[in-house]
Amino acid sequence: MVDEFFKRYPTPKDCVSADSDGMYKLLKPLGLVNKRIKTLKRFSDEYLNKDWSTPKELYGCGKYADDAWHIFCKGDWRNVEPSDHALNNYHEFLRTIF
Repeated sequence: MVDEFFKRYPTPKDCVSADSDGMYKLLKPLGLVNKRIKTLKRFSDEYLNKDWSTPKELYGCGKYADDAWHIFCKGDWRNVEPSDHALNNYHEFLRTIF
């Protein structure tokens, strides 16, 4: 399902301009499909058009997304205190090697 989603909507622009009916059929098995479509479209629009500096400023993103972005994308893991167990494991691993 994820592969198919990214084949159909490879960029945020594609997601924003996507036909909601097509997204509905693809995402329906996940449940809460109308909410997911709204979130994907609004997030993609803000990603493209909002002046943001961290993911927590974007619709639908919380602490996990923000922490993951700082750790994996920015390499700023030293200034993050994750609360997710998997991020904590990786964070602790980084502390042991650096």
